[in-house]
Amino acid sequence: MERKILLHERDIPKKWYNLAADLPSPLQPPLGPNGRPITPEMLAPVFPMNIIEQEVSTERWIDIPQEILDILYRWRPAPLRRAVYLEKYLKTPAKIFYKDESVSPPGSHKPNTAVAQAYYNKAFGIKKMTTETGAGQWGSALAFACNLLGIECKVYMVRISFDQKPFRKLMMQVWGANCVASPSNETEFGRKMLKELPDTPGSLGIAISEAIEEAVHDKTGKTRYSLGSVLNHVMLHQTIIGLEAKKQLEMVGIKKPDVVIGCAGGGSNFAGLAFPFVADKIHGADIDIIPVEPKACPTMTKGEFAYDHGDTACMTPLLAMHTLGHAFVPKPIHAGGLRYHGMAPLVCQGIVEGLMRPVSYHQLKCYESAMIWAKTEGTICAPETSHAIACAIDEAIKAREEHKEKVIIFTYSGHGLMDLTGYDAYLSGKLTDYEMSDAEIKESTAILSGLPKPPAKKTGKW
Repeated sequence: MERKILLHERDIPKKWYNLAADLPSPLQPPLGPNGRPITPEMLAPVFPMNIIEQEVSTERWIDIPQEILDILYRWRPAPLRRAVYLEKYLKTPAKIFYKDESVSPPGSHKPNTAVAQAYYNKAFGIKKMTTETGAGQWGSALAFACNLLGIECKVYMVRISFDQKPFRKLMMQVWGANCVASPSNETEFGRKMLKELPDTPGSLGIAISEAIEEAVHDKTGKTRYSLGSVLNHVMLHQTIIGLEAKKQLEMVGIKKPDVVIGCAGGGSNFAGLAFPFVADKIHGADIDIIPVEPKACPTMTKGEFAYDHGDTACMTPLLAMHTLGHAFVPKPIHAGGLRYHGMAPLVCQGIVEGLMRPVSYHQLKCYESAMIWAKTEGTICAPETSHAIACAIDEAIKAREEHKEKVIIFTYSGHGLMDLTGYDAYLSGKLTDYEMSDAEIKESTAILSGLPKPPAKKTGKW
């Protein structure tokens, strides 16, 4: 029984997979304030053109530059592990595999795209990158990447996570980044939000607005914004996860999994594992593909499929996505990386098409699952990752009840060693569950009423 399936470095994927090339119903275009499709040139103040080219690409395979691979070799190929101790605990006939993304220096999947984005920005002549971060994994990853490539890094961290997770801020500082709590006094929009809501816990939408504002207002033209999830190029860079996993399953004689799971806030780690398997499903494979989110932020399961802004200040283009509305401020659950109001358009189109089946969980169940994981497999997972583990446990129990030998695979998207305050709150009985009511969702999505409505295009095959 293989517990660790390891690829040779020579077998690392040399190309990223682009799901946009294979979607049965193509993505609907991003729109500008006038409701018309935007042009690549309109994004140029925010992103370097080499990133924009990837964002709009419909090529199936995109080469990974050798310079990026040379950095990824620090931890990639990442192990595929089998959770044999959890299997025994659950008495399930299912085989449970997990792609261990916690082995990266910052401890999560985020550097897969942070390294790529920093590389392309540097190649374009950019000197400074700004970004937002929720729980801190993305901010840590970009700080790490910018440090290696010699680029200045500024991170706006959602205030509740800034207060809950001080060690993430310290990680960023070790790698040379400047991390501030958002909303802040350093941008016009941040000052506006502090004046209107002085006690706000902040949101990813607000932090994104601040980071974009700083980038576009740099008169030198040498600053650009970087996003850690949601956009097509981010999903692209993360597919190295699933491409490695497919090779590793083949090494132990598994042609395809039955269930593919990932937690989803903006969609990046879920997409990274799932998209290569979505391609198989499009071409006939029978695979249940499940993105998992919190009930406190039910973007996919209860949000509206609409055109919406990715940030609170409405500085970003309108994207066709499942959303709770760009003014949404989530409850202060500990899974900070899963508190975003929207979802990646590529993931959303997959949901509309029926290729993916989103589910939601309460945080107490997720922490209960994290404790089972720690007592069986031994590691302490990130609060975000616990959502994937909770779903994997449920699917394994279902396999037991159905007497079916299923293959389940999920992304272990990051460790929880910087998130122990959440475990402390859980163990001391201080955590509570939040679930958005229908009335709250209606109030939150009311802001979408004046925006264009995308048709839910689908072939009806799934």
